Amino acid sequence: MVDKLPEEEHPKPAFGWAARDHSGVLSPFKFSRRATGEKDVAFKVLYCGICHSDLHMVKNEWGVTQYPLIPGHEIVGVVTEVGSKVEKFKVGDKVGVGCMVGSCRSCDSCQNNLENYCSKKILTYGAKYYDGTVTYGGYSDSMVADEHFIVRIPNNLPLDAGAPLLCAGITVYSPLRYFGLDKPGMHVGIVGLGGLGHVAVKFARAMGVKVTVISTSPDKKEEALEILGADSFLVSRDQDQMQAAMGTLDGIIDTVSAVHPLLPLVALLKSHGKLVLVGAPEKPLELPIFPLITGRKTVGGSCFGGIKETQDMIDFAAKHNITADIEVIPMDYVNTAMERVLKADVRYRFVIDVGKTLKPDV
Repeated sequence: MVDKLPEEEHPKPAFGWAARDHSGVLSPFKFSRRATGEKDVAFKVLYCGICHSDLHMVKNEWGVTQYPLIPGHEIVGVVTEVGSKVEKFKVGDKVGVGCMVGSCRSCDSCQNNLENYCSKKILTYGAKYYDGTVTYGGYSDSMVADEHFIVRIPNNLPLDAGAPLLCAGITVYSPLRYFGLDKPGMHVGIVGLGGLGHVAVKFARAMGVKVTVISTSPDKKEEALEILGADSFLVSRDQDQMQAAMGTLDGIIDTVSAVHPLLPLVALLKSHGKLVLVGAPEKPLELPIFPLITGRKTVGGSCFGGIKETQDMIDFAAKHNITADIEVIPMDYVNTAMERVLKADVRYRFVIDVGKTLKPDV
């Protein structure tokens, strides 16, 4: 049997920008979306954030990419059609889709609203859907997903600056909650002041937690303290500063996706403290065990969040006026934006204005 072309797989014509090979260069791409099933919600994509993992995926740096690839899992827009058995959404609602569009719905993780840990979860792009077709992400004009995986966006949360919360936001909110680092008066460190780190500071502050930003860049101190509202700032390369702060933190959320030493971070923890990694370095990190034993310290990881918790996070963000700091860009700027993401040259998240700037090829 001859494989169908992407624009022939499904009945609904769609258009986006895709990478064709490991150069990672994105260009206009015709494909198709499935017809809206009885439990499906279809929506017009208005904005999509650019996540660091999009960059890894378009260049196949994790070795799992299949081309053509349409990235994007910080997707927001307005509902255009709902299936006959959809109960939670109607046409005109503001909605979003984050990192996944499917899971088995029956395992322990799914039963406990932790679909993000389901071994059969289906990622929003670059994965195989139930029908065997490839999932395409939000650098595109339209989206369709089962209503279970749709998040409602409150009216007071701006769509453009709210979009990155669907990945960056939940990725830091979830470990703050799960590891109990959300109690007023606690002292939490945030490593890295990028797309994840800057929203981590905002969420932790809103939870009533004392926040120390830990960065290799001294020039981020003023921004961390004056604009984002952190309580203190540590330059991780400054031995004296790090020495003075040893044993002062209840927990650390480490957002850095580059290879970096863990020992200095473990040293900042109080006894029984927790270091939680949410960045994904390409190579293994060295983990010294002796300081973990002597201080009963924990090193853990966390992977975005389940749908219920993602909705809780979005509602919390709306209540506390938490949004990402963004630079809105047109679709045809996306390749330049990717280069700038690589250089960390963005404060702090690019968001593509899909609704106004994605123009189909004539």
